[in-house]
Amino acid sequence: MRKETSSLPPSYFILSWTPMEEVRIQIMRVRQKGGALPLPAYMTEGSAGMDLSADLEDDVVLASLERALIPTGIAVALPLGFEAQIRPRSGLALRQGLTLVNSPGTIDSDYRGEIRMIAINLGKEPIVIRRGDRMAQMVVQRVCRARWQEVSELPPSKRQEGGFGHTDKSD
Repeated sequence: MRKETSSLPPSYFILSWTPMEEVRIQIMRVRQKGGALPLPAYMTEGSAGMDLSADLEDDVVLASLERALIPTGIAVALPLGFEAQIRPRSGLALRQGLTLVNSPGTIDSDYRGEIRMIAINLGKEPIVIRRGDRMAQMVVQRVCRARWQEVSELPPSKRQEGGFGHTDKSD
């Protein structure tokens, strides 16, 4: 049996790309002290998340396993049907052990307060967080509402009640 191969050049797939959907979101700076920090921004064309910076008056030193609430200095008005997820930056997690406790954190469309991040130092050495440090990423996504339909029995599936590593077992 002969294997079919595509005669299309690899660049064809890049050229057939369509732009991502954009949504307009209102954003407000909650503080002007110390000069305005840059608004959250995508760092590359393919980035899913926008970097969020620490808006601090003074440096914060996190000892090993210590937590702190880090302000961003911004508040947003997300449209109904959208959420923003706040996620750790992978480089900080790898290099320093700095991550977010509730990850991903959810910003609901009806929340209008300042976005803040609960940082934790999982490393062994203290970490200094300074004003303007890029701490997290914010990903804006569509959400849907669930409507419960209570039933007396669920439809069967191949997996059924298997969980917590059941796919690691060999059959």
